[in-house]
Amino acid sequence: MRAARDLLRFLTPRTLRGRLSLVALTTAALLMTVLTLAFNAVAQQRLQHQADDELRTRAAAVATTIDTTGTTVRVMESSHDNLLDTNVWIYAGPRLLEAPPGTASPLTHVADRLAAHPGRVCITTTSHRPFRLCALPVAGGHSEATVIAALDLSPYRSSADTLLLGSLALDAVMLASTYALTRLAVGRALRPVRAMTDQAAQWSAVASAERFGSKGHPVELTRLGTSLDSLLDRIRTLLRHEQQLTGELSHELRTPLSRIIAELDWWQSRPRTADQTRATHQVITDAAVSMRTICDTLLDDARDGSPGTPGTAESLTALRRLAETSCPPAHLTIVVDGSCPTIGVAPALLERIVSPLLANACRYARAGVTVRVHDTSDGVRIEVTDDGPGVPPPFMPHLFEPGRRADPGDGHSGAGLGLPLARRLARSADGDLRFDHRHTAGARFVVCLPAG
Repeated sequence: MRAARDLLRFLTPRTLRGRLSLVALTTAALLMTVLTLAFNAVAQQRLQHQADDELRTRAAAVATTIDTTGTTVRVMESSHDNLLDTNVWIYAGPRLLEAPPGTASPLTHVADRLAAHPGRVCITTTSHRPFRLCALPVAGGHSEATVIAALDLSPYRSSADTLLLGSLALDAVMLASTYALTRLAVGRALRPVRAMTDQAAQWSAVASAERFGSKGHPVELTRLGTSLDSLLDRIRTLLRHEQQLTGELSHELRTPLSRIIAELDWWQSRPRTADQTRATHQVITDAAVSMRTICDTLLDDARDGSPGTPGTAESLTALRRLAETSCPPAHLTIVVDGSCPTIGVAPALLERIVSPLLANACRYARAGVTVRVHDTSDGVRIEVTDDGPGVPPPFMPHLFEPGRRADPGDGHSGAGLGLPLARRLARSADGDLRFDHRHTAGARFVVCLPAG
């Protein structure tokens, strides 16, 4: 059984074109077999009817030479006497009156059996050659007679065999044509699929914006192309989100990691006291905790687009702690003032929203940075203002696009990911981040968050 399955698996075509062609060939073969059998059965039946009609016609012609009006059956002489030489028997009841000369005895025995059972009966015998015999009763006044005619079926059988061979040859030609045309048609139908496969192999799901489209394709391939385009779009979106998350993590982890490296370099540069070592360990611990908080906050947001740990934060306390750990240049002064409203987000999320704004302000400010907090009618407003050069007007439409910077060659480090991340996190907390176009002396960013 397993060997048969292996053989069947080996004989099954590997390609869709071959399988469809095999299915079409098998279907055509079954259909032609049925049609051939039906055609030959009808042809044989028709040939037999023709033979029976010829036998009855000959028997009727012979019956016209028989006189049954008297007490005995008489065969009259006529111009049709040559019919008696072509396999015709005449019986008066069961008694044989006339028989064709030189007729083989097996046919006479069959004719005797037919005469013993009067009626319009036809039978076929195959003693040494196929013969068909038909009996025709001849009714009379005082006596009855029976005429039996025989016909050699060899020509009819030969015609039937010729028809069978011809139909088989036609079937073979039709099957070969069906297989060839099916392969050709399926090959042409699958040509766009091969083209789509080659195109997909050449494209990059991330870097390429090429798509299959729906122009010039049949309806089925149009649907396939549309589905594949949607799949490519989803894959591209997922990969872009992964790249964005990787970039954001790298961007946010850079500051605490730099603090760790700086502390380690400072600690290794010369011997330190125990208190200085403990202070270094504390700074490294705080930076590591900050890194873990950053990872948790960004990963929670990446999972479902909402803060993973809801909570509240004392705005001034959280912002002053952030200002103290931001490590601004020595010439800068950071001022955090305003009222002290409670914000309806967790402290870690508030730091991740404001930290990129504070880092940018410290990067471009000339003398000072101001962080001001106050209540509004719909929540809490946080303003981060610096006295730097501000944002060039042509760049304002691209300010919150990931990876975009106004001047990549300005000598400042940055990947253009901080502002997009801050806006996304603010919106995930039902807030928003915008740039204040009305402020001209430097740059001002406004964060709106729900109250706690």
